Amino acid sequence: MRPAPRPTDPASRLATAVWRTLTDVRFAVLQIIVLAVAGLIGTMIRQIPAYALRNNPIGYATELADLHRRYDPITILGANVGPGLVGIFETLGFLRIFTAPWFSFLLTLLVVSIVICTLDRLPRLWRGMREVRPIQPAAFFDLRLSQRAAFAAVEATDEELAAALRGRRFTVRRADEMADAGGVVAGPGLDPGAPDALAQPERHLYGDRNRYFKMATLLTHLGLILFLAGGGVTGAFGYETVLFVGEGQTAPVQPVGTPGNLLVKNLGFDAPRRADGSFADFRTDLAVYRDGRQVARKIIRVNDPLEVDGFVFHQNTFGAAETLDVRDPAGRLVWHGPVLMDDQVLGKPQGFLTVPGSRYGIFVVLDRDAAGAGRLTLLGTDGSTDASGSLVPIFADQLTVGATSDPRLTAGYTVRWTEAGAFTGIVTRRDPGQPIIWVAYLSLISGIVLSFYFPRRRIWLRRTGDRLEVAMLADRYVDADREFGQLLADLSRVTARHAEQRPA
Repeated sequence: MRPAPRPTDPASRLATAVWRTLTDVRFAVLQIIVLAVAGLIGTMIRQIPAYALRNNPIGYATELADLHRRYDPITILGANVGPGLVGIFETLGFLRIFTAPWFSFLLTLLVVSIVICTLDRLPRLWRGMREVRPIQPAAFFDLRLSQRAAFAAVEATDEELAAALRGRRFTVRRADEMADAGGVVAGPGLDPGAPDALAQPERHLYGDRNRYFKMATLLTHLGLILFLAGGGVTGAFGYETVLFVGEGQTAPVQPVGTPGNLLVKNLGFDAPRRADGSFADFRTDLAVYRDGRQVARKIIRVNDPLEVDGFVFHQNTFGAAETLDVRDPAGRLVWHGPVLMDDQVLGKPQGFLTVPGSRYGIFVVLDRDAAGAGRLTLLGTDGSTDASGSLVPIFADQLTVGATSDPRLTAGYTVRWTEAGAFTGIVTRRDPGQPIIWVAYLSLISGIVLSFYFPRRRIWLRRTGDRLEVAMLADRYVDADREFGQLLADLSRVTARHAEQRPA
């Protein structure tokens, strides 16, 4: 048989080269290695959260500043390389690997490779499953090969032998033919009664077990494709953010102005403690509103979220939230509400309040005095900075719960610490790729289970006169020696029954 002619036009040659590359196992291994290395880098280097990457320059700058604090002190051989590392990581996209365009391209290429490899393998897989050879030549039963055996003087009927195979869950087929003494297979149309002294009848039995389970590999490939597709859908259309909400406060789930936006309200947060002082639970009484109407309410915990219209609200963290009253120099109330202490300075909780209607902002730092009572430090700023670029405080004062600042020390404003409380941190996530991931999981697990636990076995029985020859082939996941031995034991019992019934 002559090989297929090679394509001559450039387009055909290019298509052939691309097809061969995408079906090459070495290329697939290379893709997996590159993705694994990228994933390892993304695991070792802290990634900027998704909520800070989507139209959130302030959040991005905050995350970048935190990364500088983390990496800037790094030195190698006495040289401070930390500040440059963050810049290099940002340029290479190492701070957002799993959402970077090049990473998405690699995943897409892997999906295309899996699809093409599957299409390339499918015809051969189908032929190997459909095209069976119940009749094998004499050389196939050579006893020097593995899983081969022969019985002499067998008087058992074909149906008894077939029953032994069915007992091992084989599907049995029977084929008859005439073969000459030299082992040349004669055509099926040969007349068994033809006068040929060399002709002798041969009978063949073929058993096949788990024949169609070879197709389970397609489920495995489908699972891999769906996993990657689900991740792509989540990356393109998913949404994730973290909401810090003080007690009694509300916060929009998506950016203000989003049609049909949801609002969450913290109706109450509780973190009860055990006798040893450790926290026993974290729970938030959370209400969700749309267009001013409450659509859901639930007390959420760490492993018991609230689901609303595709959004899932997880209890994630909490912190101090100190309620302040701020009055301007004329005595008008300009602020009443909690200040979220969602940052730290020198290991102490810190928050920031922009005083409405003024040029001032107040840094609020929570501490304790020598007696263990709460103490709030107020540091005011108008945005001016020193030569190093640091903000310059223009006033300062300290308060205890219920106390009011001296307006002479706080730029004419009076600040009263009315209540000590807490805020709740809620991870809000919408994952449209989750159903695809579940289908991918089921497909992948089904394919693996069917491939490993239901491998194919094939058995051939060839009878020439009263001689019985046996051959077996099995997939690599089968303990072929053990199963072949069990089958021979069954066949031996059948032949032994006839030997016992034979008259002495």
